[in-house]
Amino acid sequence: MPLEIRKVLEKFLSLLIGLGSVFILDSLYPAKSPPFWRYICVDMRVTDNKKAHNTSSYKNTSLIVRRNKEFIIIIRFDRPFNNQQDNVHLEFMIGNSPDENKGTYITVSFGKEKRDGRWNGRVIGMQGNEVTVGITPDASCIIGRFRTFVTIVTDLGKQRTQRNPDIDLYVLFNAWDPGEDTDRQEYVMNDVGIIFNGEINNISSRAWNFGQFEKGVLDACLLVLDAGKVPLLYRGNAIEVVRQGSALINSQDDDGVLVGSWSGDYSTGTAPTAWTGSPEILLKYAKDGGLPVCFAQCWVFAGVLNTFMRCLGIPTRVVTNYCSAHDNTGNLKTDIILDEDGRVNRSRTRDSVWNYHSWNEVFMRRPDLPERFSGWQVIDCTPQETSDGLYRCGPTSVNAIRDGELSYPFDARFVFAEVRNMSMLFDVYLPSSDKYGNTKVINVDTTYVGKLLITKRMNSNAYEDITSAYKHPEGSLKERETMQMAERRGVSSRDYLPPAEAGVTIELQADTIKIGDNFKLTLNIKNQTRQTCTLSATITGCVVYYTGITSSIFKLDNKAYMPYLVEQSNLLFVVYGRIEENGKTLSTMRVVALRPPELTIKVTGTPRVGKDFMVTVSFRNPFNFILKNIQLRLESPGLITTKLKTYDHIAPGGSLQYTETITPQYPGKKVLIACLDCATVRQVTSQLEIFVQ
Repeated sequence: MPLEIRKVLEKFLSLLIGLGSVFILDSLYPAKSPPFWRYICVDMRVTDNKKAHNTSSYKNTSLIVRRNKEFIIIIRFDRPFNNQQDNVHLEFMIGNSPDENKGTYITVSFGKEKRDGRWNGRVIGMQGNEVTVGITPDASCIIGRFRTFVTIVTDLGKQRTQRNPDIDLYVLFNAWDPGEDTDRQEYVMNDVGIIFNGEINNISSRAWNFGQFEKGVLDACLLVLDAGKVPLLYRGNAIEVVRQGSALINSQDDDGVLVGSWSGDYSTGTAPTAWTGSPEILLKYAKDGGLPVCFAQCWVFAGVLNTFMRCLGIPTRVVTNYCSAHDNTGNLKTDIILDEDGRVNRSRTRDSVWNYHSWNEVFMRRPDLPERFSGWQVIDCTPQETSDGLYRCGPTSVNAIRDGELSYPFDARFVFAEVRNMSMLFDVYLPSSDKYGNTKVINVDTTYVGKLLITKRMNSNAYEDITSAYKHPEGSLKERETMQMAERRGVSSRDYLPPAEAGVTIELQADTIKIGDNFKLTLNIKNQTRQTCTLSATITGCVVYYTGITSSIFKLDNKAYMPYLVEQSNLLFVVYGRIEENGKTLSTMRVVALRPPELTIKVTGTPRVGKDFMVTVSFRNPFNFILKNIQLRLESPGLITTKLKTYDHIAPGGSLQYTETITPQYPGKKVLIACLDCATVRQVTSQLEIFVQ
């Protein structure tokens, strides 16, 4: 065969191999002139390499490594390898059209014509027909699944191995790189966590199975990037992957993983409150070929994004912001409009303050910003506002938010508005009776928004207060400097005309109650003047979503709120008063949290590897009405996959009991997570830590 034709065929077949076709290039050589030696097999040393790269936890039989760290493999030939005379290439390809210039076709050469490439390679040793080599993916390597080929190069041409999925290679981000100074065990390796919710006066939590190491989850996370058409060139840049991920976990505009819904009607999917972890969601998304999963709200978005980032190797945590502002009017003020009788005017109130809102932080260097803005970065995939045309948020530096440096990418002003108590004015208006429909301020609270920001404490289920990472102390010089900096960066001034002092203060007190219990309100009134004051006051009670949106107003009678309850609902009480002697007005409000009924988990037997033990989940219906169409989930990362049971109804006072037999495969601490959910009662959860011997 002429040399020119052979080269053309070789190039053509190389392209086909890059596309996943199976060829061996023996046909390029005349029958009388075969290569003098052949490749036999390659040992990827999966167990040893995974241990060295902190990837042993992935339930995946392929080799998984972290970039910028050497992994060692052994290649066997049919004769000894001669480093001075022989030439061997290890080729790693990703994508449909591998290109050396784009980093999607990597060649690591060994032997007499060794040349430098993107990845470093070295011969570690030779014994018999085996050669041991070390390979180091470069620090900016594309993350994903590479196809591996061994190519023998001779004067007659190349002999490349067939495609063998068993020697495919996954490359991930490396949080163990110098400069990535954070707790990797908590923020990369921990596969179960706590997401905090509730409200500022009643902080509650639920366990969440991140499950980043579960079977199929890594491939599902890579599918998210593929389905979102994220260019391979972007996948070596952590900033790009993080920003793309914050868009792709929601399906608002790009057929991402989750459909957000706050409608209350989840009959066409799963209620957000029913999920117990990310693997079920990501695996369903992959199984359905990239069809968005229904439904999610902020903590579900945050839980799945946490899994996505940790799975790819980026340190990530979930953060909860209590009294989180959503400023629809864009004036950095949260405006609550009252009717003349003191009730919240739902049609005119466009802004809202969420009881809580969950987002994520990722820990990374920001080479695109000054050095002091590296570290924790806010990302948020709950679809609230668009950024560069897509529903996403971040990454934005937490340090930049704290210091009012809002001109750096990405979305710093939006996050600043969610947490900044001195720039967010909590204004309550009373409609005037003039023909222009003007309003007047009757109350301003500059400390209402961003009262508390927390995340799970390392090695504990308690929370860590990280408010000081976002804001300087109230009234401090640093805080004033931050506001001045923010105003220079374009945010609205916090100047306002405060309402005149009424001389009387009011405070509403109430305790957290169980759903269905009676509530007790105490209104404390303090006269700070020397005159007698006559106060006329109206107390309005309404059911409110956790997003701060009011649902229904109810009478202040015992249990009168029950017919109006919505998912994750709390009770909002608004007091509006007028002093008859001077006509001045005053108001206050209080959110009363409602605790759901209890769900219990009990273990029978001692959990031991290879031995059965039983887990029983129990629930009693404490209400005087029937619960219908109940879902019960039980799961535990590293122990059992999600078990879903459905029940037609539970009568008043009736009980439910579900028992599962489990045979542990791995020792260590495990967390059992259970959740009961139905249309009339949401957020009924429980968790139990056990130790498998």
